[in-house]
Amino acid sequence: MKNRSAVTDWAAYVLQMESVLTLELDDARRQEVLIQFSRIAQMAEPLMALPLDPRLEIAGVYHA
Repeated sequence: MKNRSAVTDWAAYVLQMESVLTLELDDARRQEVLIQFSRIAQMAEPLMALPLDPRLEIAGVYHA
């Protein structure tokens, strides 16, 4: 299993999703979305760092 230490560019992700979903967020709303994504990522860090027993079958992870 690979250990990903790359930093996610949430701003680029939000802009891409705006385009894909044909949304138009104003700057204030976009900033709030970025704050929430950062909070979610911080909460997920300990879980993602949890080592798994190599005998466990894990679900695939999509990497763009």
